[in-house]
Amino acid sequence: MPTMADVARSAGVSVATVSHVLNDTRPVLPHTRQAVLDAIDRLGYTPNTLARSLVTARTRSIGLAVSAISNPYFTEILQGVEAAALEQGYSLLIADPHDDPEHERKVVQLLHERRVDGMIVAPSADPRDLLAYLRRHQVPTVFLDRLVDEAAPHFDQVCAESAAPTTRLVTHLADLGHRRIALVAGRPGLSTTGERITGYRHGLAHAGLPYDERLVVHGDSESAGAERATAALLSLAAPPTALVTANNAMTIGALRALRDRGLSVPDDIALCCFDDFAWADLFSPRLTAVAQPSKEIGAQAVRVLLDRLATPDRPSRTVRLDCAFVHRTSCGCPEQHPKSERGTAS
Repeated sequence: MPTMADVARSAGVSVATVSHVLNDTRPVLPHTRQAVLDAIDRLGYTPNTLARSLVTARTRSIGLAVSAISNPYFTEILQGVEAAALEQGYSLLIADPHDDPEHERKVVQLLHERRVDGMIVAPSADPRDLLAYLRRHQVPTVFLDRLVDEAAPHFDQVCAESAAPTTRLVTHLADLGHRRIALVAGRPGLSTTGERITGYRHGLAHAGLPYDERLVVHGDSESAGAERATAALLSLAAPPTALVTANNAMTIGALRALRDRGLSVPDDIALCCFDDFAWADLFSPRLTAVAQPSKEIGAQAVRVLLDRLATPDRPSRTVRLDCAFVHRTSCGCPEQHPKSERGTAS
């Protein structure tokens, strides 16, 4: 197996110069750098990452703690994180906190003990222990998807807009004549849940409709919970005529509940959902949805984290990305060519 000394001899430079090229620790003349890179390619040299990390105190790895990795939304975020990390020469260590605060703190500690350079975390509804650990150990961290108010002064955050796109769904249903519009909201305590409830209420107010707390139920961000919550809505003396589901897993649960009641979408009840997913266009009817830029959220989180590693003392920032309104037919509108309206919900 070729060594760094072999590369140096082949390129006609010192071992120190090869090290500077590999670790980017000192400027190297362009033609010298290219000679080193050509020698590396010619010899098939593979750097010793462990040895390099002992010298630079960097492992060029990122820890990613994201719950519900099986959820298509988080799967696409993972793809965005991975692509952006690999592009910059970083590897990923991945853990699933299962949205459990105690387990969340444990998996983040495990990632930290594996000497990752920084972390990207989708926090649970109660991230107090997580925040305490990250602050105590000064771990460079970007919070992903879900915002944490207490984190704002200390940590960077990346997410999509939630309130305004939900308002867009509600006002669209109201414009179609619906007066009893229900919301199947996510797990209490998550910022996304709170913001989507806020957007729902703004949509009602914009349409001149009263807020009825009986029409807001929590599906706990998962399919089975949404199925139970939707069944409760359908059991009301005056059930809703339209439904907004606050994530893709809950959309599946709501559709199961409607099917069990023998109800047809949109003939018996209109449906709009937060989160578009690959097969939303294959349902009959096709699902009208808010599409989050999930891959870009993941990629942006990597860019923000690498900025933090390069400039540790810069002020923290929160990056919000626009969503798109994808107009299909589950809302009750006639069939048309699918299109999205990026940013119209903002």
